[in-house]
Amino acid sequence: MPYFKKHILFLLLATTYLASCKSGGEEKKAEETTASTGTPVTVTTINTDPLTEYIELNATSTFLQKSYVKANVNGYVQTANTQPGKYVTAGQTLFVIKTKEAQNIGNAVNNIDPSFRFSGVNNIKANTTGYITQLNHQVGDYVQDGEQLAVISDASSFAFLLNLPFELRSYLNNKKTVELLLPDGTKLTGTIAATMPSVDPASQTQSIVIKVPANNIPENLIAKVKLVKSQKADVVAVPKSAILTNDIQSDYWVMKMIDSNTAVKVVIKKGLETKDMVAIDSPTFAPTDRILVTGNYGLPDTAKVKIEQ
Repeated sequence: MPYFKKHILFLLLATTYLASCKSGGEEKKAEETTASTGTPVTVTTINTDPLTEYIELNATSTFLQKSYVKANVNGYVQTANTQPGKYVTAGQTLFVIKTKEAQNIGNAVNNIDPSFRFSGVNNIKANTTGYITQLNHQVGDYVQDGEQLAVISDASSFAFLLNLPFELRSYLNNKKTVELLLPDGTKLTGTIAATMPSVDPASQTQSIVIKVPANNIPENLIAKVKLVKSQKADVVAVPKSAILTNDIQSDYWVMKMIDSNTAVKVVIKKGLETKDMVAIDSPTFAPTDRILVTGNYGLPDTAKVKIEQ
């Protein structure tokens, strides 16, 4: 029996050893395969083009002036020739008001003496050209002298208000025009018409009045305004995806190809940054240098890679 037990133990040990050897061989083979093929990556070359960094701010469309249409007598609204959103012109009759006296006695006065020509009817006209943005009364309503009937947004006062942080006003100095981008992709050239002489006490922003060509733009539409922060010519830049950093974003680097299948880590100093590109202030790169743009994340200082087209 002791001999039989020893034989069994020997067979178990031998099986375990062979299994571990096989596993180790497979792992080594996998590592060799990875090393021979490399991590799939794509590369780009260095760009040398003008680069402009922008500050993007919001501007809201508004009518700076509003005209208030008011009743001039006590009476009843007999006719209302308008509705919300309607475009009206200066001098156009909007309301007809019949005084309460005329409403009560009718044509009795004219029947007694036609020379009076008493009608008791007053026409209320628009005193500016624009859009009816508020309608307060309809036909049949009783109104008092001085009561508001409607509000007209003066079309000539339409503008965009740019809320400019006070510390950024230097970027707008000596500029007469700016470009506005509407939500639908429309681009407009706006003219800086005025600067409000006060700032918002909470946000410390100053309102800049920007006039735009007539374009049937609704009120309260938010547009994007780009202000040039800095601009340089012939800047060495790479796509943003080529830039790598640590967790606290204190160091930046790129992975540069040094031969056909080896990439190395190169620490860089960033410069101007746009939506898609980042300038590299140092070190100096050659126009033929190849920089990884995909597959670069998590690679060690020196890595075997395989360039894909």
